[in-house]
Amino acid sequence: MKREGRGGKSRQYPIAPPLAGGRFFFILLAVGLASAILIGRITLLQVIDRPFLQSQGDARTLRHEAIPAHRGMITDRNGEPLAISTPVVTLWANPQELPTDAIQRVMLAQALGMSLDDFESRVARYSSREFMYLRRQMTPDAAQRILDLRTPGVYPQREYKRYYPAGEVAAQILGVTNVDDVGQEGLELAYQPYLAGHPGQRRVIKDRRGRLVRELGVIREAQPGGELTLAIDQRIQYMAYRELRAAVAEHQADGGVLVMMDARTGEVLAMANLPSYNPNNRAGLDPRGLRNQALVDVFEPGSVMKPLAMAAVLESGIVGRDAVVDTSPGWMRLDQFTIRDFRNYGELDLAGILEKSSNIGMSRLALQLSDTAIWEKYNQLGLGQSPGTGFPGESTGNLPARIRWSRSERAALSYGYGLSVTAVQLASAYTALANNGERLPPSLLRLSEPPQGIPAIEPSVANDLLEILETSVGAYTGGRRARVEGYRVGGKTGTVRKTGQQGYATDAYRSVFAGIAPISDPRIVTVVMIDHPKAGEFYGGAVAAPVFSSVTGNALRLLDVPPDYEVE
Repeated sequence: MKREGRGGKSRQYPIAPPLAGGRFFFILLAVGLASAILIGRITLLQVIDRPFLQSQGDARTLRHEAIPAHRGMITDRNGEPLAISTPVVTLWANPQELPTDAIQRVMLAQALGMSLDDFESRVARYSSREFMYLRRQMTPDAAQRILDLRTPGVYPQREYKRYYPAGEVAAQILGVTNVDDVGQEGLELAYQPYLAGHPGQRRVIKDRRGRLVRELGVIREAQPGGELTLAIDQRIQYMAYRELRAAVAEHQADGGVLVMMDARTGEVLAMANLPSYNPNNRAGLDPRGLRNQALVDVFEPGSVMKPLAMAAVLESGIVGRDAVVDTSPGWMRLDQFTIRDFRNYGELDLAGILEKSSNIGMSRLALQLSDTAIWEKYNQLGLGQSPGTGFPGESTGNLPARIRWSRSERAALSYGYGLSVTAVQLASAYTALANNGERLPPSLLRLSEPPQGIPAIEPSVANDLLEILETSVGAYTGGRRARVEGYRVGGKTGTVRKTGQQGYATDAYRSVFAGIAPISDPRIVTVVMIDHPKAGEFYGGAVAAPVFSSVTGNALRLLDVPPDYEVE
């Protein structure tokens, strides 16, 4: 190439030659090799190592969180809630992430209601771990006030807490759940799998501090627990507990039990126990209050068994409905044991034996029967057998089966000694008298239709005994305080000596009453037992019968049972 230079002279510059063939191919090879390495690396990361790298990344950021299942509600027969689950918040912390700043730690401790020393001591115990509870089951508002402090290392956890609207009134039958909402007592324990449901699961992304970044979706929906409908009528249950508590306080008793069953279905309409406890606040809990005495504790029933033993007498045909028994002189000697009546009643018919509660009359009738006649009748009535309610720890009672029966043992069975029952077993046995001779098994759950009764007493005998029971609460009898204005009722009193280390006590009793109402068309069977009244009166007719009268009268009116006669 030529260009003019200074003075008009032209100069000639060399032209750069193109890349030599070797250099070009070298550069091309280098670029291709770099591209191949890059593509290979991408392939390695995105294809070959992708599962491993994805799992490692997920392990650091992806979490699977449980979605708590809402525990099923327990209601009474009318749909009124007896046990419900309410949402709460549990606060937890990672001790390794908690701030070292003294002011922040003081503020957190104060918000938790703890002293700084207690807080520091607790954190020190968990210093080597990554999890510790700060406070369980707080109300959402209270938990949010602590979360608003934005203290590093403090996180919320959604949970449910069980609440019992009826409090101590139905505590023993319902039972309780623990802090993790798992049933521990009563029906909460018996129906734990049904009530608990199944928790769900969701996938979320969290940062390294455990804070939620994004929710990726629900893997499995939570399935709430089933709803449990009890046979209990909450209105009657409140009245039963109120009257039982008043009687226990008035007579300075150790406790008491009341069971009311539907005479047509066997459903338990009320089941009250004392002592009791508040399941919503278990501070200072008396362990005695945890037991459902109506199903778990047994006692000798005493004279309330006489109508059931008399069923065996009437069915035997040895004596008729109008038979008369001479109870003179008011005592008798059997196998070196002395059996006594309150006084010498002379000649008594069958109604008079129950009305006067004559041990001599029942013993003389029982000794005319075969050795096992009364035992067989009690067995047909479900005594000595499981009630079948499914309640945890329910007792079968004790109905001893002898190879040989002594005369004193046969006599004792006829007036309610030598065996033990629960209040529910006794109420179930009395349904046979109220239901044309068919015993109804007790049910704690509401039934969709009446169950098939179990034949236990001849219908004609059951009807005769109903009439006799009505005379046992006549105006001039020991059971007169069980009467209910406007209704025909019947029942039997019992006063039982308690046993101790030295045998039967001379100053400790159980007062019992078992009754049916109304006699014209039985609807309810009620058993009341007051344990060791110490205020003076201790007879069943004076202590237990008034409780029957009050609760039964109110229950009949609540159930819209028409009265048998008008009260002026």
